[in-house]
Amino acid sequence: MIFGKYGKMILANMERNYPYRKQELELTGELKIKIFEREKYILELKKQVEEQIKEKYKAPNTREISVLAKYQQMIDGLVDEVLMKEILQKI
Repeated sequence: MIFGKYGKMILANMERNYPYRKQELELTGELKIKIFEREKYILELKKQVEEQIKEKYKAPNTREISVLAKYQQMIDGLVDEVLMKEILQKI
C-alpha cells in the first residue's frame, strides 16, 4: 500500500511517539491496514472541515491567480491544523 500525505504523517507519528504499538501492529500485519483506514477517515473528515472553513472564510471575488492561490493555501493550512489532532492519535 502506498500512503498519501496523511498516511505518511500518521506513520511518522507512530514511529516517533508509539514505537511499541507500531511494532505490535507490524508483527500482527495490521499496521498498513490501520494506517490506511485512519487516512481514509481523515480524508473524509477533511472534506467536511474544508467546507465549513470555506463557508466561514469566503473566497475573494477576483480572478487573480496569486490571490486565489494564497486563499487556498490559507484554507489548506487551517484544515491541516484542525486535522492534526486526528493525525496524532494513537492507532
